[in-house]
Amino acid sequence: MTPPANRILGYKVAFIMSEKEKQNPGKSKNRRKSRELALQTLYACEVGAAAEWEVMLDRIADDACAASDTVQYARELVRKAFDAMARLDETIAGHAANWELKRMAAIDRNILRLAVTELLFFGDVPFKVVIDEAVELAKRYGADESGRFVNGILDSIHKEQLSQEE
Repeated sequence: MTPPANRILGYKVAFIMSEKEKQNPGKSKNRRKSRELALQTLYACEVGAAAEWEVMLDRIADDACAASDTVQYARELVRKAFDAMARLDETIAGHAANWELKRMAAIDRNILRLAVTELLFFGDVPFKVVIDEAVELAKRYGADESGRFVNGILDSIHKEQLSQEE
């Protein structure tokens, strides 16, 4: 029997706010929930709980009674992640020293995909926010070392981005 969609990963997340987010807490809280909804969708699709991400996202959002702006940002994240999956995986694999993408825990892999999506395609989100959110998701849902693992890969990606901008 398949568990309800909102039980696939749970539905609680620790909230950490940057100074910029404190100025507009409603937006950051909704985005935080959006990231969690997007993560649940990516994970559920990868483990085979749904063939179409739109159907899974709607199901999880309905089960969680998610606000429309929360669902909208999650939908943007997931759509972009699926559209750019090959690029995301290539970027992650290029920075995951001694780790094959397929050997990573599914939850860590999808947290990284989500974070790299924001880094590459959502320029309005500061890197610090992306990494803080990803690390918190990894600590919440991943193994004991997931937070450090995610942090290390995202830091490496960010450093490469900075060097390319120079």
